[in-house]
Amino acid sequence: MIEGAQSDANRSLFRALLGDGRPAISLTAVALMVSGGFAIFLASRREFLPHDVAFLGMTSTDLCAIAECRVVHFMFHDRVAFGGTLLAISVLYLWLAAFPLREGLLWSWWAIAVSGVIGFGSFLTYLSYGYLDSWHGTATLVLLPVFVIGLIASRSQSVRRMGPWLLSDEGRRAPKLQRTGRWMLVATGAGILLAGSVILYLGATEVFVAEDLAFMGITRATLDVINPKLVPLIAHDRAGFGGGLATTGALLMACAWYARPSRSFYEAIALAGITGFGAAIGTHFVEGYMNPVHLAPALAGGALFAASLVSELAGAQRS
Repeated sequence: MIEGAQSDANRSLFRALLGDGRPAISLTAVALMVSGGFAIFLASRREFLPHDVAFLGMTSTDLCAIAECRVVHFMFHDRVAFGGTLLAISVLYLWLAAFPLREGLLWSWWAIAVSGVIGFGSFLTYLSYGYLDSWHGTATLVLLPVFVIGLIASRSQSVRRMGPWLLSDEGRRAPKLQRTGRWMLVATGAGILLAGSVILYLGATEVFVAEDLAFMGITRATLDVINPKLVPLIAHDRAGFGGGLATTGALLMACAWYARPSRSFYEAIALAGITGFGAAIGTHFVEGYMNPVHLAPALAGGALFAASLVSELAGAQRS
């Protein structure tokens, strides 16, 4: 008892609050959840952020008078989809912190670290399109140290090595339907990572694909004439969504590859999928962007995700 009291007497307040780093990771997740919900809320109210209005010199109402408001619809479809990725990331971070990271599993630490490099690193794409989002930049500067401190503090606790569940003895003995579902979930994560990388690249370079311009009924040159700052702002939205999508894909792929079947795992994956795919697909119906070529990847990904979860759960019932 005395030894424990002496130990506490020499323990710093900062270290006591920081613990094993998981509180900082969880705080990052909560901040991302609030940000994602706020992005969706603003889009539902048809409002730009104050610094967007200051940058453009136009409100969403002003812009809505152009091209039958389709430019605004296009921008809000990106923002809702981006908000959905932040919600999905936050759910996966909370699960990782509460379960595998608490168990000291090294793979979970690497999943968080790599996804953080992708997510925070994607902010730097603004260098290519020239719009420095002051709110996004401030949030990044505030949240990044919290995230990094959490990683540093949790690294020394994350020492347990565990191979991929699919390649383990338990995974090999699992029913074929369960294994098939898990492989499909890995493929879903890989597809999301690839899609996010492509969108991130487009946001930093071309910005639009042919279907985007067809939906808006306007050319890029005309957008530049309307307001030369409009394309940089849209590029920022595109790159942000791409970065969020790539981060989600990396997390999902890592979790699907390594995580052992458990109730909490299925709940987290289901919730992340519902929020991510729900926002990405649902916003197209709300905004009227129903081009089948544009929607096909999201619908295919959502179908693959649903089939993977159903298959694994059905297979797990038989084991």
